Amino acid sequence: MSFNVRSGMEIPSKILENAVNEIASLPGVGKRSALRYALHLLKSNDSDFTSFIGALTSLKRDSHYCRKCHCISDESLCPICSSDKRNQKTVCVVENIQDVMAIENTQQYRGVYHVLGGVISPLDGIGINDLKIAQLVERVGSESIEEVILALPTTMEGDTTSIYIDKQLQQFENLKITTIARGIAIGDNLEYADEITLGRSIVNRVPFEKI
Repeated sequence: MSFNVRSGMEIPSKILENAVNEIASLPGVGKRSALRYALHLLKSNDSDFTSFIGALTSLKRDSHYCRKCHCISDESLCPICSSDKRNQKTVCVVENIQDVMAIENTQQYRGVYHVLGGVISPLDGIGINDLKIAQLVERVGSESIEEVILALPTTMEGDTTSIYIDKQLQQFENLKITTIARGIAIGDNLEYADEITLGRSIVNRVPFEKI
C-alpha cells in the first residue's frame, strides 16, 4: 500500500500519519513535504534524532523574550538591547522577530528595536491590547527616547497600527517619529524585502505623516 497525496490515500501507519499531520501543521509545509521530513527523521540515526528533538525541546523550554524589546533571546535582555555599541535612544518598531532579523541583515541600522507581536487586525481577532503598544509608550517615556521609527508592513493593518502608535506618542515633546522610506512596495512585509532595498528604506527614513 502506497501513499498518494493527490488521491488522499491513507498512510499505512497511524504513527507515521500522526507525525506527518503534526509536521504539516507548520506554516508553509504541505503534506508531501511533511511526509518527506517524517521519513527522513525515521531513517536518521538515534544520535541525530535525539539532537533534533533536543533542539526543539530547548527552543520551547529555554527561550526567553527580551524584557525590553520583546525579541526572542537566550537571556532576559537580548544582545542588541544590552550592547553599548547600539544607539539606545532610537527605537525601531517592527511587527515580529523576523523583521528584526531582516533589518539586522542590512547592516544599516545601529539603534534598538521594539517588537509589537503583530499588527491591529480586527478580522484576525488582534486588537490593541494584544500588542506591545502600551509597553512601547511606557518605554518612550521612561527611557527618554529621541526617535521612534515605525517600520511596520505597508498594508492597511500596518498603516492603521502606525497611525494609532503615532497618536499615542504625540504626548512626548521633542520625540521624532519617522517611518521607513517607501522603497518597500505597498502590501509587502519586511521579511520578504531584499536587503539593499530594506537598508536604503531604513537609512532614508522620513517623518511619519498620517495616511
